Amino acid sequence: MAIVAIAFLFLLPRGDHGFFTVLREALLRETARRLVDRLVITHREVPAFDAGALAAELGRINPDDYDCVALIGVDSADLDKAIARLVASSLPVITLVSDSASDLRQSYIGIDNVIAGRTAGRLMRLTHCDRGGKVLPILGTMGVRDHRERLQGAAEVVTAAGSGLQILPPIEVQDRPEIMLGRLSDILQGDPDITGIYSIGGGNRGLIEFLDRIDGPRPVAVLHELTPHSRAALERGVIDAVIDQKPAEEISRAIDAMRAIADDLPVPDSRVVPTIYLADNLPDQNANGGWT
Repeated sequence: MAIVAIAFLFLLPRGDHGFFTVLREALLRETARRLVDRLVITHREVPAFDAGALAAELGRINPDDYDCVALIGVDSADLDKAIARLVASSLPVITLVSDSASDLRQSYIGIDNVIAGRTAGRLMRLTHCDRGGKVLPILGTMGVRDHRERLQGAAEVVTAAGSGLQILPPIEVQDRPEIMLGRLSDILQGDPDITGIYSIGGGNRGLIEFLDRIDGPRPVAVLHELTPHSRAALERGVIDAVIDQKPAEEISRAIDAMRAIADDLPVPDSRVVPTIYLADNLPDQNANGGWT
């Protein structure tokens, strides 16, 4: 009797966004490793933050071809409808990194983004020692839940009584370094009292390039995801802290959840606990699968 393989599909954002590059690399490693478990894992790439393109990609899926689909959520009625079509056809869907369609998807794999934002806010308060200042939040787009939740968490802590800090209206940069660089240059020239920058999403090569140009005191900088660029910036003291959601663990947990769903078993714990990296506790260069 032929051995039947289990087929999973991941839909991941395309582009050279540092975090998504690390996520794709982690998926490729797990894909090779899980072949011995009869798991056939494929992935397709879609434009980042483009809910219409993601919904269209879901619309092209034949539910009979896969046992589970994983995607990074974006808020969209069209995407919810596309997910509902697959679920109605008995094809389970899970979300990772950013949740969406919580009443339709089978499971969410990732960090608690409100707590991650509160952590960033606490780091800002600690580094300011209750002195006054202004914190500028930068996000990719308000259209994704993880960015909104991180902003919410940071604002809760930064604006709490006794902090002395003010949180400024967020700017959106679509996770693009060139937009990040241009917006930062304009805003900090217009407001030299900004003492903290919280980068909620991607495009951090633009942030790092901007901070590298500053001659003298710079704003405290907290950002997300340990990538080659953010690691190097930590090592040379250009940024202060990185909140990392451990993409290799996230991918592994996602596949474990998909396997449990396919086998009609309880889904294992899917919450990832992030790590706070400073210049002093960086992992070995090969700890994230060999990237440097």
